Amino acid sequence: MRLIGVAALFVLLTWLEERRPLRVEIEPKAVRLSRNLTFAAVAALTVQAVEIPLVRPLAMYAEQRRWGVTSALPLPTWLAVAVALLLLDYTLYVWHVLTHRVPLLWRLHVVHHVDRDLDASTALRFHFAELSASVPWRAAQIVVIGVTPDVLLIWQTCVLGLILFQHSNLRLPASLDRALSWIVVTPRMHGIHHSAVREHTDSNWSSGLAIWDRLHGTFRDDVPQEAITIGVPAYRRPDDVTLPKTILLPFVRQRPSWAPRTNRSPAPPHASP
Repeated sequence: MRLIGVAALFVLLTWLEERRPLRVEIEPKAVRLSRNLTFAAVAALTVQAVEIPLVRPLAMYAEQRRWGVTSALPLPTWLAVAVALLLLDYTLYVWHVLTHRVPLLWRLHVVHHVDRDLDASTALRFHFAELSASVPWRAAQIVVIGVTPDVLLIWQTCVLGLILFQHSNLRLPASLDRALSWIVVTPRMHGIHHSAVREHTDSNWSSGLAIWDRLHGTFRDDVPQEAITIGVPAYRRPDDVTLPKTILLPFVRQRPSWAPRTNRSPAPPHASP
């Protein structure tokens, strides 16, 4: 039922994007969909093979052993669940910041950002190596916070739905977008985060609740969508983002991400962003 719900939301957002687009798309929709859905298929296999066999039993064990902050505090069940969900969401914000700040993690996360358009399919475009690298972080979240299997399932389902929504190329009424941005990340907010301007990308890191960006001073809503170029400057050509090249991108020498590639003098390959 969870998969059916997520698939239905993806189809709905893709349909709405065609009717109320937020930004003009550069690449043909079919090309990007086929590429990003391939990433999604490999990601799903990775989660099944690497994450689920570890985190589900670990959450059950943590619940039995009463590990974590929420178990140590004398909280009623409803409040313990709320605290766990908040801490999961906040630590996901921290993880997202790390994927941009730590060169080794950016090497993996850049695959998500080199997409030259931004829509709901981009939400499914995460490299299997990045997903694998996030498993120890997820395990630490479970142990330190004290996450039960039910809470983990609720959080993962909600976050996946919100990530699909925020990546969508859906133009909401400006007043509604502003109101929602006090609660969750909106398509306009996340469009700024996917800008090819690094100062824009270094903002709006929240994945679920938008409060974390406001608390840390990383919230931005001052960039018009029509002024945004989606992507990473060093990978702006169509042949930079083909499926084979993006799958191999974490494992080859990378150009400096924020140095634009030109015809006259291509940026030299380099391992760091």
